[in-house]
Amino acid sequence: MTTPQSPYRVLLVEDDIRLSNLIVDYLKEQGMHVEVERRGDTVLTRLISYKPDIILLDIMLPGLDGLSLCEKLPDYFSGPILLMSALGTNEDQIKGLELGADDYIVKPVDPALLVARINNLLRRHSKPQHQNESHCLNFGKLSIDPHSQTIRLGETAVDLTSHEFELLWLLASQAGQVLSRQFIYQYLLNIDFDGKDRKIDVRISRLRKKLGDNIETPFRIKTVWGQGYLFAPEAWNN
Repeated sequence: MTTPQSPYRVLLVEDDIRLSNLIVDYLKEQGMHVEVERRGDTVLTRLISYKPDIILLDIMLPGLDGLSLCEKLPDYFSGPILLMSALGTNEDQIKGLELGADDYIVKPVDPALLVARINNLLRRHSKPQHQNESHCLNFGKLSIDPHSQTIRLGETAVDLTSHEFELLWLLASQAGQVLSRQFIYQYLLNIDFDGKDRKIDVRISRLRKKLGDNIETPFRIKTVWGQGYLFAPEAWNN
């Protein structure tokens, strides 16, 4: 595996000493700089002194569990969050993604797979966003500014994560067109849609909630069954 030319800074939040030592040793072999935090309730303080590019976050932690911490982190950290847990059910993964995690890996962790996930997340996160766009998008009461990544719905500012903004911009820039899940996965995540992954579905659900769409019968960001998603440009006047 190729060693990164510019070492990534990783914060590993893991209370299992044996496992964390194994992960640290492997990541350092790949040229990454790693620091370890053992408790969930001390992570936010650690972020003041250590500026990681990515956080690897265990769910079962003393002090503050990983899912609760995942809700707090976006106010202090803008990079990707990779959850790690022995809880491997779909429900656990969906909950973690809904709370703001970017990816989820099930323990026991395969070191090579972990490195691949880290590289993929950081590659996506560092990709220049909207570099060719020079204008805002406006649909009725909705205004989307790609430079400041700000959203306004009428007089109200809408707070989105960078990943949510990226998805909204993609949908809105293709307003009135159905975008397939395969296209969205390739464009945003640089991976093929396998029919099971729920990352985009979860982000769509969060967007609908934040943008005042009807959760049961969405009319602003529509699901076109068997085809994909459609941003309805006429639905933002009210």
